[in-house]
This record gives sequence, C-alpha cells and structure tokens, in this order.
Amino acid sequence: MSCGCKTSGDSAHSCGPKKTANGCESVNTCGNSYKLSVFDWLSDINNPASNRCDLVEVRFKNDRKSFYKNVNNIPLHIGSVVTVESSPGHDVGVVSLTGELVKIQMKKKKFPEESILKIYRQANQKDLEVWQEARKKEDSVKLEARKIAHRIGLEMKVTDVEYQGDASKITFYYTADNRVDFRQLIKEYAGAFRTKIDMKQIGFRQEAAKVGGIGSCGRELCCSTWLTDFRSVNTNVARYQQLSINPQKLAGQCGKLKCCLNYELDSYLDALSNFPSSSTTLDTEKGRAFCIKIDVFKKKMWFAYVDSSMAWYDFDIDLVKKLIAKNKRGEKILPLEDLKQPDTPVHTIDLIQENNMDRFEKKSRGNNRSKNQNRPNNSGQNQGGQQGQGQGPKKNRPERAERPERPDRSESSNANAGNQPRQQPKPQPKAQAEKTDAASGPEKKQQNPNKKNFKKKYPPKKDKNA
Repeated sequence: MSCGCKTSGDSAHSCGPKKTANGCESVNTCGNSYKLSVFDWLSDINNPASNRCDLVEVRFKNDRKSFYKNVNNIPLHIGSVVTVESSPGHDVGVVSLTGELVKIQMKKKKFPEESILKIYRQANQKDLEVWQEARKKEDSVKLEARKIAHRIGLEMKVTDVEYQGDASKITFYYTADNRVDFRQLIKEYAGAFRTKIDMKQIGFRQEAAKVGGIGSCGRELCCSTWLTDFRSVNTNVARYQQLSINPQKLAGQCGKLKCCLNYELDSYLDALSNFPSSSTTLDTEKGRAFCIKIDVFKKKMWFAYVDSSMAWYDFDIDLVKKLIAKNKRGEKILPLEDLKQPDTPVHTIDLIQENNMDRFEKKSRGNNRSKNQNRPNNSGQNQGGQQGQGQGPKKNRPERAERPERPDRSESSNANAGNQPRQQPKPQPKAQAEKTDAASGPEKKQQNPNKKNFKKKYPPKKDKNA
C-alpha cells in the first residue's frame, strides 16, 4: 500500500515496510519530502482556543491540491490517506496540512469557502486497491491518447493523464499553441476508455514541472522540486542584470525565459539605484562621450567618444557623478584619456599553487648537485693515499669506445687546488686519524667482497672487435 509521497503520485512508491491507511510512520522523511508539503510549525503548540479548525489540505497527483472540511471529526495527520467528495463519485488523496495553517493557505491562494467539499472517511483497503489499479493504467492510456490525437490530426500534445480515485473519470492534461476542437476527440476517447473524459489545458511551464528534467545549472528543475507559483519573466529582467539578449541562453526547457532570472533581480535593482542613468552623456574638451557599458559589481561605467567609439574608458561612479555635476554648471571636463587613472596591479598569492607546473617535481636533485660541486675538498690526503694503493681484481668488461675516459676526481681536485689557494685541513686527533687511515686501506674493500653491482641505466655498447 502506498501513501502517495512520490512527486509523480505513483502508487508503486513505498515508504517502508510499515504503512497503513493512517499514513507513513516516518512522516519527516516521507510526508514532508514532497515539494507541495508545508512545514507545520504549529504542530507542537497547543491551540489556546476551544474550537478546533476542521479544515484540511489534501494533495493529489502532481501539483494538484485542494481544501476539504472534516465534518465527521476524523483524527487526521500529515500523510493520512483519505476518501474525499468529488463530482462524480469520490477521490483518494493524501493529507498535506492540518490545523490553523490551513486557513492561512486558503487566504494566500484566495480559495472561496463556499466551494469547500467534505471528507468522507479514511481510505479503506478497497479504496486503496481501486486507486492503485487505476494509477497503473495511466501510462498505457497516455500513449493510446497520443495515438488517437495524432490520427485525428490535432495540433496538441497530451502531457499527462490522471485517474480519479474511484476510476470513474480521466483527466487529460495537454499543451497546444492554438485552439483545439475536441468534439471528435472526446468521442474517440469515450469509446476507447469507457469512462468520463475531462480535458485541461496547461502552459509550457506547468508541462516542464510535470515532466521534470535537469537545467543548465546541472541541478533538477526548480518547478519540479520546490517552485509552486510561476511569476512572469520579461526581457527587462535580463537588461537590468546586464545580460545579452540571447534566447538560447536565457530560455529554459519549457521554451520560456528562466524563472531563476527573478531570483537576484532585487539585488541588482538596489545596486543600480546608486548608478547614474545609462543614457548619461559627458561634454569633454575633445567631444561628447556616451555610456557604453555598466559593471554592477565593480561599480564602474565605461564611456566612449561619439566620433570614435573604439576606445573605452572606465570610471568609478563617484567620479562620474562629479563630472556630471560639472557639466550641469556649464563647464567642460578634460578629455577621457586624461581623466583615466592607471590601474594599480593587484598582487595575488596562490595559496594552493594550482598554476605552478613544477610542484610535482623533486627540487632537491639540482640542489644536491650544486652542493657537491661547491663543497671544499678537505680530504685530498686521504684520496691521494687511496690512489696509490692497489685496487681489487677488475672484471673483464668491454670498454666503451665512444665515451671518453673520465678524469680522476683526485687529479681534478689537485689541479683546482694548484690554481686556487688551498685551505689547510683542520688538525685531527691521533685516534681519529688512525681510524681514517685504517678505513682507507685495502682491508676495507676485502670486508665487502660481495657488494652488489647496480645495473646502469644505459648498458654499454658491445665492441665488434672484442
């Protein structure tokens, strides 16, 4: 059994394993997750008046809601499935709001109290079974209705189909640009579906709200999630926000101007109240200049000469007001290029260093090499002693023919020492000197005869004459 909490009102939706005709047990996660639900902020407050409000707000499939009167004083809460009065028969809906807030909602929507219908009872098992079976037929009925309208040749689009709770009436929602003659269409529908037919025309915004989709911002459409009232949007809204009048960028999925253009309109109007008029002209010594562009956030105005409009000059609005005051006194101002102040460069610091291309490289490699080259040679005596002593047996390895022999490090160091003043080594204690002499002898190499020979990155080339 379903509580009808899904946006489309599909009966296949389930709120959990525990659900009854009284509604969902987890009202916070199910009953209030729908875009037409209203937060009852008076639910925890006791009514000081003795008389209790018997008005209830009930919602149906999609964005259809209505108000009913609880004449039998049935204990109802948000999420309760009820059977209400309809014409003809009865309908099944879900309670979305109870209490004193219903009167405020009725006043907000200007709902007449004379047309309020009554609630019969809480939906029993039979009512719910008929309601669910009728909802399962809606998709197939919608496809069949589109085929019939296309066969007759009517320029219309069937957007959605809604069955009444007792399956005694079908409501077809459609969109059309022009007036449509339904005399032949209703006869075809009545013969195909064997029930009462009701046709309702909706706008393109309502169609987008029923169908749903993803907007250009990457989020779900506002009209299908939380937006319930559609305010008029015109091109002046885009002009106030300094947007280019491009229908492809300003239009939404419904083909009309986006509703989100109205969201920041008040902020733009407040900011523009401090700006001079966009039709402002300045009388300069070089000629007349007119406003060509406005930047609301930077609070600047761009001016250009009437004769040569290729060069633009931007000024703060405070300076523009002073220039306008001079023109009103009959004084001409200096040329625009003389009034233009040089822009001070803004020094920015990239804390994340995303623009640095060398942030992944190891910078210690080059630093280590430079340190080894600049390190003073203080061990010339030890290296000289090692040079005279015998080396271990060398392996028979083909010599490199192309690469020249590398000069010995001790010879290069001695050569450099002859050209530059040699630094005298610091005196060392005798015990430490004996240890260094012992370590530099051939016994050190004999202690590690099995030392690993690491492979070089580039193997030596083979000599053909070897």
